[in-house]
Amino acid sequence: MPIFPELKARMFDKTVCRKCKARNPKTVKKCRKCGSDQLRSKKQGKK
Repeated sequence: MPIFPELKARMFDKTVCRKCKARNPKTVKKCRKCGSDQLRSKKQGKK
């Protein structure tokens, strides 16, 4: 099944906390679960 650009934009429009691995919206500065400010962008797969 192909991944369409709209779906790809929605899937990877997130940040992931480096401390607790929680997914957060792209707009936040701190993790909503643990309060850490160590966020990274969600990685794309190798496909």
